Amino acid sequence: MIQTNSQPLQDILLAFLRQEGLETPLLEFRITQAWPEVMGEMVNRYTKQVFVRDGKLHVQLTSAPLRQNLMMEHKRIAQKLNDHVGSYVVSDVCFF
Repeated sequence: MIQTNSQPLQDILLAFLRQEGLETPLLEFRITQAWPEVMGEMVNRYTKQVFVRDGKLHVQLTSAPLRQNLMMEHKRIAQKLNDHVGSYVVSDVCFF
């Protein structure tokens, strides 16, 4: 019987991404892409810009009242986004 060193493709890809230093940028991209889905269409309508810098998600909103409401929930929103992508990516959400 031939013995092979078989691994799931997902494990191989994850190891490659870690080795090449691409895992964190990929997860940051997934967080920014998850924003509309997690927060919903109404919030996304007032969202102008979403990016990750220094482990924090920065979100530019065009509505001051919405920004004020979301600021009170910033830690919960960060946790929701991390749960959505299945990894700890951002520690906080900053609105501007």
